[in-house]
Amino acid sequence: MKFRIACFLLLMLFFISSCIQKQATSTLKSWDINEIRIRDPFIIKDADAKKYYMYAQKGNRMEREEWDRIPGVEVYESSDLRTWYGPVEVFAFSGGFWADYQVWAPEVHVYQDKFYLFATFSSRDTLEALSPVDFKLPRRGTQVLLADKPIGPFEPFDNKPHTPWNWSSLDGTLWVEDGIPYMVFCHEWTQIQNGSMELVQLADDLSKPVTEPVTLFHAGDAEWVRGVSNDGKVTDGCFLYKTKGGQLIMIWSSFGENQYAIGQAVSENGKVAGPWIQSDLIFNENGGHGMILETFEGELLLVFHQPNSSPKERAQFYRLTEVDNRLVLGEKYF
Repeated sequence: MKFRIACFLLLMLFFISSCIQKQATSTLKSWDINEIRIRDPFIIKDADAKKYYMYAQKGNRMEREEWDRIPGVEVYESSDLRTWYGPVEVFAFSGGFWADYQVWAPEVHVYQDKFYLFATFSSRDTLEALSPVDFKLPRRGTQVLLADKPIGPFEPFDNKPHTPWNWSSLDGTLWVEDGIPYMVFCHEWTQIQNGSMELVQLADDLSKPVTEPVTLFHAGDAEWVRGVSNDGKVTDGCFLYKTKGGQLIMIWSSFGENQYAIGQAVSENGKVAGPWIQSDLIFNENGGHGMILETFEGELLLVFHQPNSSPKERAQFYRLTEVDNRLVLGEKYF
């Protein structure tokens, strides 16, 4: 009898929880994906709730004059990738935080049953440029924050970035290899002219780096990359993926003949430390900063923003296939 009562109570709790979640979603504004201006889209999925979560910097939906004044990170929820609900704030700058200027490229990773926000923050402090630029170089770096839920709130471990303090760095992403967590990030072309892709090992709880950065490659190593201002060569938007055949691939963005583009590099030994060999372009029509998502139905998608001009950016979804341990772009998902 007690067992039956316990089962009944558990079912009632599950039913009430489901109703609360549905009610919470129904109170949020609904958006078609084409209505959402977003740069650097990043999506994770929750198999239990059958939901997708898409993270965006708060400035995406602000007027131009507000983009840098109201920094923060938001999330949208969806069950089908087409209709989204939100946004819900998951992190906002507060007084005393080292960064007070911009937030870029938020992405969330599930690791050891917790949720980690990797975001690029900037402050109004300026850094020394090691290459000729005609603008002030803000202090910029990737920082990792922690939450128990995908909707936050995310809290920083410390009041400083995980990337070197005097580097202009961005677009950090997580990769776990042999149980060891690493962060791959970009050292900006604005500081070193020929932008680089860098690797650091993180503490087991992702709270801090435990090694010095190691350079994996430079933007100029890829034949398809073209220089921008002062012949600077950009590294942006890295994301790592292992094929079914065990090949480790990094997709990353820079500028090519048709503006913003996504290329792929291949680890020669299958390890994140490389060496890395530059391969062909995946997309070259003024869109980039991509990530790879497997849908609930098992389809592999490349997700990125296009065009690379504000305020027209929208999330794009293309099917991906693996051919000879390389990624090949397919047709649009919708």
